[in-house]
Amino acid sequence: MTDLDALVGEWMTLPDLAEILDIEVGKARGMVRDRQVVGIKRGEPKTFQVPAKFVLPDVEGRPGVIPTLRGTVMVLSDAQFTEEEILEWLFTPNDELGEQPVDSLINGKRAAVRRVAQSLF
Repeated sequence: MTDLDALVGEWMTLPDLAEILDIEVGKARGMVRDRQVVGIKRGEPKTFQVPAKFVLPDVEGRPGVIPTLRGTVMVLSDAQFTEEEILEWLFTPNDELGEQPVDSLINGKRAAVRRVAQSLF
């Protein structure tokens, strides 16, 4: 298994996510349940964490989750990827995209990312 810490870099806990988005922690948990974000248990003691890169400012400068992330996560889930495998795929540089798929999503290249993801199955 790839070292996700090296690939992802900065992580945040669900309370951190809730604080940044100015929502209740329960809503942050709901975002995980609804696959708007994915994460894993990590650290000592183990806590559920998501990559900080999933949150960026919207057009008004307020923080929000990458809007196209959920659909891409769903495509990878349909391909039977685990949470760890989804994160590994999103953060591993992809030759076809010329960057990490997560960066392509941030840069508005949703269709290209999904095309590459769908070629996995």
